[in-house]
Amino acid sequence: DERRMRTAMPFVQPVQQLFERLPREDKPGAMSFLAITSDKGLCGGINSSVAKITRFGVVDEEAKGNTAKVMVMGNKGIGALKRLFGDRFTYSFEECSKQPWGFGAASIIAEQVAATNPARLKLCSNKFRSLVSYETVASDCVTIQEAQSMDKAEFSKAMDVYSFEPSIYEVWTDLHEFYYACVIHGLYLEGVVSEQSARMGAMEN
Repeated sequence: DERRMRTAMPFVQPVQQLFERLPREDKPGAMSFLAITSDKGLCGGINSSVAKITRFGVVDEEAKGNTAKVMVMGNKGIGALKRLFGDRFTYSFEECSKQPWGFGAASIIAEQVAATNPARLKLCSNKFRSLVSYETVASDCVTIQEAQSMDKAEFSKAMDVYSFEPSIYEVWTDLHEFYYACVIHGLYLEGVVSEQSARMGAMEN
């Protein structure tokens, strides 16, 4: 799985870096959370930490007066979050590991995420650091709504270093969905490898 992750990252990271060039503003509004967990979990906090950071995020946004929506990948996250936040669920994706994970699965999930047209989006997941460590993070993801509301001059300044055929405005929606898929694909693989490292650590202890 680590080899699969390292093979995928050279394809995932350039797309992420493209979107990271876009100017960002922290605006109020509805926040969607996508929690990326596994279907099975035998390693203590590996899934509960993702559920926890998602839970804190929902509470924080609602305390600010913003609407919070929740999407979850993996049975462990669904079980941990549905009792408290079942009424905020928009999508849940179970049995993600039933078939070997691939970009096709990430694309299907990305299509569903895009269909909800989130105003703002955070992806809660485990980021692989090394064979003995991982970090649970809530990563901001640029949404279509955010891109559309950006200052046109700043948007052009960020994107004009690239050439698009046809024009960027014609392909943007498809490109954005591809971006969602790339980010989800990369984070899911990092989560799988993080879980493996946690298992190795648990066995050594």
